[in-house]
Amino acid sequence: MSQFAINLIFVGGSFLLYILIAIWAKAGSTKDFYVAGGGVHPITNGMAIGADWMSAASFISMAGLIAAGGYANSTFLMGWTGGYVLLAMLLAPYLRKFGKFTVPEFIGDRFYSKNARLVAVVCLIVASVTYVIGQMAGAGVAFSRFLEVEATTGLIIAAVVVFIYAVLGGMKGITYTQVAQYCVLIVAYTIPAVFISMQLTGNAIPPLGLFSTHADSGMPILDKLNQVITDLGFNEYTADIDNKLNMVLFTLSLMIGTAGLPHVIIRFFTVPKVADARWSAGWALVFIALLYLTAPAVASMARLNLMTTIYPEGTAAQPIEYDARPGWIQTWEETGLIKFEDKNSDGRIQVYNDKNEQFASTTAQERGWNGNELVVNNDILVLANPEIANLPGWVIGLIAAGGLAAALSTAAGLLLAISSAVSHDLIKGSINPNISEKGELLAARISMAVAIVVATWLGINPPGFAAQVVALAFGIAAASLFPALMMGIFSKRVNNIGAIAGMLSGLIFTLVYIFMYKGWFFIPGTANLPDNAANWVMGISPLSIGAVGAIVNFAVAFVVSNVTEEPPVEIQELVESVRYPRGAGQAQDH
Repeated sequence: MSQFAINLIFVGGSFLLYILIAIWAKAGSTKDFYVAGGGVHPITNGMAIGADWMSAASFISMAGLIAAGGYANSTFLMGWTGGYVLLAMLLAPYLRKFGKFTVPEFIGDRFYSKNARLVAVVCLIVASVTYVIGQMAGAGVAFSRFLEVEATTGLIIAAVVVFIYAVLGGMKGITYTQVAQYCVLIVAYTIPAVFISMQLTGNAIPPLGLFSTHADSGMPILDKLNQVITDLGFNEYTADIDNKLNMVLFTLSLMIGTAGLPHVIIRFFTVPKVADARWSAGWALVFIALLYLTAPAVASMARLNLMTTIYPEGTAAQPIEYDARPGWIQTWEETGLIKFEDKNSDGRIQVYNDKNEQFASTTAQERGWNGNELVVNNDILVLANPEIANLPGWVIGLIAAGGLAAALSTAAGLLLAISSAVSHDLIKGSINPNISEKGELLAARISMAVAIVVATWLGINPPGFAAQVVALAFGIAAASLFPALMMGIFSKRVNNIGAIAGMLSGLIFTLVYIFMYKGWFFIPGTANLPDNAANWVMGISPLSIGAVGAIVNFAVAFVVSNVTEEPPVEIQELVESVRYPRGAGQAQDH
């Protein structure tokens, strides 16, 4: 059987499973559509959160980022997992006690203002749309390789599948679909990792294999990797980070961004009681840890496999001939995600750090090299890993299904958050408060359909690779929604004017800083500002600015609130009741 047929069986079978689950769990009410009826078991919810969380960025891009940057990119691991501690301790049980359907609804009621709710809707949509771009881009990468179609065609296929199970089932359908998707993606991620760890180290547990001995050289595997890449002008894989301020801010931005992302928060509204919200967060950490503890091993072994494929003799002076390149390189070249240019016309593939001027002008020149010749997209390393390691065809099919499950599960959660904000917060909350439940359910489904179309269109030309775009979404959530939620729960003094001013200040500050360097639209005097550390303010990357935006949000909100009237007594009593979540308060019907 051909590899294409195997891929089609795994991907098609998983898609059929998702659609059947959606039909079984069809939403019959707004409560089903928004919060899955409010009766999801904590373990089930924890698994769904795991799938919701482990997006294309986690499954596809994170290991690629760590493979490319080594220890320096371990901040993704620390930030994304640390955010769940914040969620479990500071937000989830209190928001569940409040008993609403959406994040903007909490903000609108707590800050007694329709305008605050509308600002929260804007912040939610900006963060969620930015995030969903990365998911659709990740789906396109997976489809373009494994189903041998154009990325645009792949995006359309992904959009159709999400449309069926998300529009039909709402949160109820998405919840149980995400449980299936978690099972698919975690098996798909760990099985190739076990095979590769066994091949390279003889240890079947990848996180332990990372600190084991390389079978061929007898060296510790990280020492072997350092030796190989430093001989090619790259920094040591385990080298420390120079810019500690940026590292701290980036980690903090990911942490509080995690705690502020609406598609994650709304999952805690689906459980029966407050205690279940805490248990959901705990189970989610367990399920997420299975992948996140494996990712550094996958990254390191993928990088070592790639380098030893190009330099099979173990010496940088003798790279392989281009005509003798392995089949997996040829296959990925067809997708455009690997590109080769023979710059010195010797017929061989030179891979080295040509940005290292000292290495390029000395060692590379002595070897007759005239620039790095192979460009490998970071997003493909996890997907290509089974092929690099010559694993069986069924493993390749499995990881194809896993990559798509990761992208689609998070995309569905984000699209639900967007559609809920439009139908429940915008239409029912502001435009037509008297809309019937049937009308609201129809509006929610139409909003979901429109969101899918917009997300697909944006996914065709994303402004960066998956994890990078996702990191920007976290920064936006960190700067806008997280401070408002924290102040709404823990401060009686912050009023509606302060909350609105804070959210707008944090959002605008963060977006302006990002746009200055990403060039997504024209800002006078900054249109051609290079996106590198030499130009960043105090060395703070656009990916890290969300933490500073959050500080701006907190500061503006507190200052404005303290020079304006206190919130009404009933609002202060509401804050008091939310802060101490006694009992098991049932979700309110709407």
